[in-house]
Amino acid sequence: MTFSLYDASVANYLQTLGAVDAFLERGRAHFVEHKIDPESIVEARLAPDMLPLRFQILSVVHHSRGAIDAAKSGAFHPPGAKAADYAALQAMVKQAHDHLAAITPAAVNALAGGDVIFHIGERKIPFTTENFLMSFSLPNFYFHATTAYAILRHHGAPLGKRNFLGAMRIKT
Repeated sequence: MTFSLYDASVANYLQTLGAVDAFLERGRAHFVEHKIDPESIVEARLAPDMLPLRFQILSVVHHSRGAIDAAKSGAFHPPGAKAADYAALQAMVKQAHDHLAAITPAAVNALAGGDVIFHIGERKIPFTTENFLMSFSLPNFYFHATTAYAILRHHGAPLGKRNFLGAMRIKT
């Protein structure tokens, strides 16, 4: 079996985006059931110097859909600050999942060997497509997905490891 760029990136993004979608919904249902306004959780954080749930979800989207878009265009920029309510965050995750689900493995695999420049202020950090996805995008994606999960869990959402794993790609 050949292991491809698509398998290493988009397949993982799709699995975890599905999990993020599900744990956001599970969190919303918990908050509503316990008469906690889901909007009060959007700006929640685990530590005072950490960015809130809103930023974590924006970053999950940016380091999945945005990373593949960057691999296509050759340029990646930090995510901009964006106001969003809980429902908008859920919609962004679904849209990122749907966007990536529509991309064929052949289209992603064809990006191998390309270049991606990460533009951060005046700095330009050069990557190969593979190194950008594997050493920068995916670690950031998992960091922000984990942090979003932890924020919801910290605020009482009934989540466990299985909720983070999502639909595993088991042998059929």
